[in-house]
Amino acid sequence: MQDRRPLSDDSVLMRWMRTEINKMNGSIVFERKSLVQLRQEEKPSAKTKAGKDHFFETSTLKNLGEKLPKNLQEKLKLPILFFFENEVPDSFYLNDAYALEALQALGEISRLRTMQQGRLWVGRSIAYLIMKKYPTGVQIVMG
Repeated sequence: MQDRRPLSDDSVLMRWMRTEINKMNGSIVFERKSLVQLRQEEKPSAKTKAGKDHFFETSTLKNLGEKLPKNLQEKLKLPILFFFENEVPDSFYLNDAYALEALQALGEISRLRTMQQGRLWVGRSIAYLIMKKYPTGVQIVMG
């Protein structure tokens, strides 16, 4: 005999929200590549979680390549990922030390800022401005 517990409105809503978040995250790059590697490709791209190609704008890659030191270009994986959590609706976090180093070298984030417990929290508006400035080089992951 099957266990037939009644479905609550909350559980149905949470399953629906998880499905929608998974759809949104389908466009997130799964196989991130270094800036150096992407600059060597004729049509720079990387695979998304949904298995499609995410194409990088060559102008964005060129801009980053001109401004970042060579050793950082080899370590920096693109796109830079900002993560969103429902518990902190006005901020995103980075969990990639090389992304933070690159954003600091570009002057987008103060050099005084440091990661705490493997994360650096930034205001939502700052993340969106960075995303606008480096199209295709930054993505937001929904938690």
